[in-house]
Amino acid sequence: MAYQNPAEINGLCNSKIVTEYLCRNGFSALSIEPKKVQHKKEMSRKEAEDETRLTDLEAAYTTVLRGLGEDTDRQGLLRTPLRAAKAMQFLTKGYHETVSDILNDAVFDEDHDELVIVKDIDMFSLCEHHLVPFFGKVHIGYLPNKKVVGIIQERLTKQIAMAISDALQPAGVGVVIEAAHMCMVMRGVQKMNSCTVTSVMLGVFREDPKTKEEFMALVKNS
Repeated sequence: MAYQNPAEINGLCNSKIVTEYLCRNGFSALSIEPKKVQHKKEMSRKEAEDETRLTDLEAAYTTVLRGLGEDTDRQGLLRTPLRAAKAMQFLTKGYHETVSDILNDAVFDEDHDELVIVKDIDMFSLCEHHLVPFFGKVHIGYLPNKKVVGIIQERLTKQIAMAISDALQPAGVGVVIEAAHMCMVMRGVQKMNSCTVTSVMLGVFREDPKTKEEFMALVKNS
């Protein structure tokens, strides 16, 4: 088959470069040449340490099971020591994490100076005396000093308060937002029941503690 004016079209197809030559009768002949793709998986120091210690942990769990009178060679327990070792590494990974790791650069400058509360944060940990779980909920509150974790809800709360104030010119405005952030529920820290509470007080709500207290009590009981 004779070829005329070869046109080379390069495309990625299953990690191979496909070179297509157009022929006179409209059919194509394909020459396929492999493309070398290097995949480098960078391991963190924690991951490297886990890999190194995994064998020792697995052996320790094997010893524990045998000490309990179990046959670690039976089908149901063949991979149990390995699974238990990996589970323990996951459950104790907090020892190797820092605040920066958790926040992941999600601290932003924002002119918000009202109380921010994140409540009903699911918490799980291990009792250091018996290595059995305990769990509960954590409530966190802070008064920002020009920096907040996240940014959207704090800004939205203030925008709503300012909009009401501009439209009505009232003696005071109080706005409270309680919201569940799917970025915290479906991904990231994955805290299913956590709720972020932000508030903005203007005018008499900010100046008179009793007015603010009455408003917050009504919101809480609603």
